[in-house]
Amino acid sequence: MQDQKEIVENVFRYEYGKILAILVNRFGPAHLEKIEDAVQDALLKAMQIWGYQNVPDKPTSWLLRVAGNSLIDTLRRDKKMIKEGEFSKEMKSNPKEIALENSISDSQLKMIFACCHPALSVEYQIILSLKLIGGFGNKEIARVLLKKEEAVAKSFTRAKRKLKEEISTLDIPIEIGLQSRLFVVIRVIYLLFSEGYAPSSGDVAIKKDVCFEAIRLAMLLHENEYCRHPNLEALIALMCFHVSRFDARLDDQMEIVDLEHQDRSKYNKELIQIGIKHLEKSGTKAQQPSNYHLEAAVSYYHCVASSFQKTDWKSILHLYNLQLERQYSPVVELNRIIPYYKVYGPEKALKKLEQYKVSPHFKDSKLYYAIWAELLTQTGSFKKAEEALRAAIDLTNNELEKKHWTKKLEVLKP
Repeated sequence: MQDQKEIVENVFRYEYGKILAILVNRFGPAHLEKIEDAVQDALLKAMQIWGYQNVPDKPTSWLLRVAGNSLIDTLRRDKKMIKEGEFSKEMKSNPKEIALENSISDSQLKMIFACCHPALSVEYQIILSLKLIGGFGNKEIARVLLKKEEAVAKSFTRAKRKLKEEISTLDIPIEIGLQSRLFVVIRVIYLLFSEGYAPSSGDVAIKKDVCFEAIRLAMLLHENEYCRHPNLEALIALMCFHVSRFDARLDDQMEIVDLEHQDRSKYNKELIQIGIKHLEKSGTKAQQPSNYHLEAAVSYYHCVASSFQKTDWKSILHLYNLQLERQYSPVVELNRIIPYYKVYGPEKALKKLEQYKVSPHFKDSKLYYAIWAELLTQTGSFKKAEEALRAAIDLTNNELEKKHWTKKLEVLKP
């Protein structure tokens, strides 16, 4: 039997969005809240039953059948009769043999495009997509959007109401209409991947299933000629470069390995080559490079460097400078300090970090204290470095990060 904790993580993160997308596609956004309730009830039943029995061979089919039947019963009770049609007949006829993969792919993309309807604000589009498809919590969305949890909760309620009132079907627009929503859809996929690559909470360093799902959605978009935009090519390149380093990010004990100490022989050369091809396709003279281009280029330099010491830090620093010139971001400014330190030394980097601390953009974060600890260690200020590491440990909700920084703390102690 699978580990119960693993089942819970997979179901609530991965299956929720799939099933919700299928049911909304079948029954319409007008029933969104009832569909949410039905899916959540099915998940709770699964947790109760699977705790005592083996997990079904096709858990998504099981959950879909239970949620679908529950929804139909609810709609009947509310005297909102619908024709069950082929969907419910299919579920009842032979539920174990339902071929879900194609319908899941289509339904999830339809759901994302529906959430990215121009009648909704961009913020609403992103929050709806991350909540309904990604299964993100308010805290995770608040982190990626740099907002308060309370604000995210209120926005989600308003966005759901607007989706229900103004959007009746999940039909994907064609040609120009498809392209008009593409940029936000790409951003949603990027945020899904980012949370999988660096989870904000939990006890894993990488949520591989979330990352691979984001790549699958991106490749599905790429199949449509109206979606083959340079930004999508760059995003696919970025994801390939990141995924190529998965096996090197954790050691045999499944603990985090710093970039400096990663075994680069474990990097997936085939994925790096695929990333390079997409990055080459993303080149265009018609527009300035997007953040996806710049981030993909940064990851490229990390992937192709033969060692940490031989990394082209000057080029990476230049790419971060371009990102800040294009659009200011406090996260980018913090990340930029690492290549700045590699080029100009820890003392000058500390001054940059101090300038950031007194800026109006400063915010206590695990990233700030982790960088501060590294720079203080390099300058021999071990006592202050200990304090910075403790602050980073207090601020992270990721258990593996806590363990990683705690080990660093032990090394610093006399």
